[in-house]
Amino acid sequence: MAKAKDTAFYCKECGYESVKWQGQCPGCHEWNTLVEAPRMTKRERAAAGGRFPAAETAPVKLADIGSVDQERYTTGFHELDVVLGGGIVPASLILVGGDPGIGKSTLLLQVCRNVSGTGRNVLYISGEESLQQIKLRAERMGPFSDTIRFLCETDLDRISDVLKREKPELVIIDSIQTMYRDGVESAPGSVSQVRESTHVFLQLAKGLGITIVLVGHVTKEGMVAGPRMLEHMVDTVLYFEGERSASYRIIRGVKNRFGSTNEIGVFEMQGDGLHEVKNPSEFMLGGKPEGVSGSVVTCAMEGSRPVLLEIQALVCRSNFGNPRRTAAGVDYNRVNLLMAVLEKRLGLRLAECDAYVNVAGGMRISEPSLDLGIVLALFSSYQDRVIEEKTMVFGEVGLAGEVRSVAQEARRVSEARRLGFETCILPCSAAERLGKIPGMRLIGVKNVKELINLS
Repeated sequence: MAKAKDTAFYCKECGYESVKWQGQCPGCHEWNTLVEAPRMTKRERAAAGGRFPAAETAPVKLADIGSVDQERYTTGFHELDVVLGGGIVPASLILVGGDPGIGKSTLLLQVCRNVSGTGRNVLYISGEESLQQIKLRAERMGPFSDTIRFLCETDLDRISDVLKREKPELVIIDSIQTMYRDGVESAPGSVSQVRESTHVFLQLAKGLGITIVLVGHVTKEGMVAGPRMLEHMVDTVLYFEGERSASYRIIRGVKNRFGSTNEIGVFEMQGDGLHEVKNPSEFMLGGKPEGVSGSVVTCAMEGSRPVLLEIQALVCRSNFGNPRRTAAGVDYNRVNLLMAVLEKRLGLRLAECDAYVNVAGGMRISEPSLDLGIVLALFSSYQDRVIEEKTMVFGEVGLAGEVRSVAQEARRVSEARRLGFETCILPCSAAERLGKIPGMRLIGVKNVKELINLS
C-alpha cells in the first residue's frame, strides 16, 4: 500500500491546496504561486491548541444582535489615527507592511511609547532585534513609561503563554515572518509557518481582547511576503511607503474593517524618529524654483486629502537617433501618450527631443488629474516659457486633446486658495459648476489648444 504523502502544495495567493505542483493555481488562476509545505493532520492542528470557544453557538437574528460602539484609543499620531479610522479598535489584528529600512519598527515603537504614556499596558515582541538593539533605538526617542515591556522571542507557544499571563492591551509582533511553531515542520517565514502564526495571533486577539499589530516583510513586487490569505485574515492592512533617500514617508490603508481605506498619513523621518506632516502641500512645494520654465503646480488627491505637487519637465534636442524618455513619479506610458497628443493636436515636434518628467519630492502619483499639469510643463519647457506664479493646474487629457473633469474639484481649489494661489486652470465643466470663488480666479479650458493659448 502506497505511503500517504506528508507534504502538499499551497497557493501563496489564495491558499488552494494541491497534492502535486501545477504551473497555474486552479483556485485563483495565478501562475507560479504553488509552493511545497508540510501537511498538518487534524490531530496535529488540534494539538496546536489556542482555540477559544465561541460566545454563542446558536444562530441568531439580526434584530437580536446588540449594537455596541467600539471604544477606540489614540496612537498619539493624528495622521495614523485618521488612517485607522479614528484610532485603535480593541481586539483587532493589524498588519503593517513596508520595504526594509523604511521605518516600520521606528513608527510602531513610537506608537508604543505614546500608548503606554496614557497608562495602557503595552508589550513589544521582537524576533529580529535584541533587547540592547531596541534600547539603542529607543534612547533617541526620549523617555518611555514603565507600562511598556519588551520581549525577544520567536516561539509561538511561549508567546501565547506570556500573552495569556500578562494580558496587555497592545502587542507588537516584529515580525510575523520570524515566528515559528514546533508542530509545523518547516522553516520560519514559510507559507505554513506564516499561516499558522497568523491564525494563532488571530485567536489570541479575539479571545483575550488584545490588539495585536503584525509587522510583515514585503516581496520585490511590494506585497507582504507569505500567503495572500494573510491579508484576508487580519482586520486592517497598512502599507508604509516612501523612498529611502527621501525624508517623507506615507502610510496607506489598503484594508480596514473599521474605517475607510481612502486615507493616508504623511510622516517625515528625522534623527529622533518620525514626525507628522500636517500640511503635506507646503512640505512638497518647499524649494520650488521661481522664474524657471517647465515647472507647474498641480493637485493630486491622496485618499480624501488634496496635495499640491510640483511637476517638472525638461525638453531638449536629442543628440542621438533615438530620443530618450524618462518619467519619475508618474506613469512612463502616460507621459508618452501625452507627448503624442501634443505632437498630433498642436504640431509640436517632440519626436526629435529628449523629455524628462519628474514629480518633485519623490511622490508617486497615478491619478489622471496630473495630465494637464504634465502637458503644460512639457509645453513650457519646449517653448522655454515661464508659467505665471501662483497658478495651479489640474485635469484629465483625452486622446482627442479634450480636457475632462476629475473628482473632488472643489477640495482641490480650496487647498490651492488656502496656500495663497490666485489662479486655477481646470476643466471648463468644473469651472461652470464651481462658479465664482472669492480670492481665486478660475479659468476653464475645453482642450489643450485653449490651455496653450493661455500661456
